Amino acid sequence: MVLTADITLPEESELTVEEVNLSTATLRAGSFHLGKYCEQANNEFMLCRFEEKDPRKCINEGKAVTACTLEFFRKVKKTCLAEFNQYTNCIDKSSGDFGLQHCRKTQGVFDGCMLEKLHMERPEFGYFTEVRVHSTNRPKPLVEEKAVYPDTTPALPDDAERKPARFGSRFYWMTE
Repeated sequence: MVLTADITLPEESELTVEEVNLSTATLRAGSFHLGKYCEQANNEFMLCRFEEKDPRKCINEGKAVTACTLEFFRKVKKTCLAEFNQYTNCIDKSSGDFGLQHCRKTQGVFDGCMLEKLHMERPEFGYFTEVRVHSTNRPKPLVEEKAVYPDTTPALPDDAERKPARFGSRFYWMTE
């Protein structure tokens, strides 16, 4: 993308939002529940990015995803903090790649707490790969027509005189 005088960039105040300052292990521990909790906001953001093909037009949708994430982790902190910290600590310390396979027991305790207190069931395996139709209130963007340029060099008329090349053929290796 080339920046010209016609393009306006958003102000810094438009871009400033509260950040989600969490570790990798924390995000991995809450990822499944977070994905289901913020599914609507995330799908709206991704649809906007796909249709608009301009990230400046999707700033508000991105802010909604960040706000949803913060809201989710605040709810987890209020209700299931001990179980969540135990699960996060297990993910952080049990493997070098933050693998979940070593922490199934603590995951079960955390999932039980989420189901009991927040009524959020952990999504089944393959939930995020299923095809879904997302309905939105945002109008579909107008499709830009492809620019059609006229042929810059019109063809010679059929009855035009065609003189032989001045220096022989263009294919120099074929001439003597």
